[in-house]
Amino acid sequence: MHNGNMMAPQLPVRERILASAARLFDANSIRMVSADKIIADAGISKVTFYRHFQSKDHLVVAYLDGQLEQLMAAVAEARAGKQDACAVLLHLAAAYGSAACKPGFRGCTFINAAAEYPGEDHVVRAAVERYRTWLHDVVRELLADLGVDQPGIVADQLIMLRDGAMVQGYLGNPTGVADSLVTAGRAIVSASAGAAGLTREQ
Repeated sequence: MHNGNMMAPQLPVRERILASAARLFDANSIRMVSADKIIADAGISKVTFYRHFQSKDHLVVAYLDGQLEQLMAAVAEARAGKQDACAVLLHLAAAYGSAACKPGFRGCTFINAAAEYPGEDHVVRAAVERYRTWLHDVVRELLADLGVDQPGIVADQLIMLRDGAMVQGYLGNPTGVADSLVTAGRAIVSASAGAAGLTREQ
């Protein structure tokens, strides 16, 4: 059986399946990639696949939750490293902007997943909602730490800006997306009372 990922045999089976799925999903789309393609790429049998994942949908959930866990860990590390709220927000904006500029970028993984799984009660949509809820909560908390008025509303605005940057990176000219996202984010936050901290040079 062909294995498209040369590093995959060094991984435990579950991680090997997830690595193949992530690479294929990122290069194509979730719906376009069948369980059979993932099985072939990972170099496993169907029995092995379904021993680890009840269905392809459950694999998609694990893939999305894995990405969320990485983001959560990155933010937790930044905060544990005594970075202030301003620095963490700028780090998030720069990271999203940089992702949108990478060759082959196809848009936000979570937005794409929501579009491919429109049913509100679907397990994949629940995974998307976990990410969106976490993102809004962490941005709101950071804004509150900066003393921004109505941090929940400003968080909505920043996330809308982030979503637009993802679309621009995919459909428009990705050049300068990272800088534009940071600059526009600064403007939104500095327009709110108590946001002077985000306007200083980092």
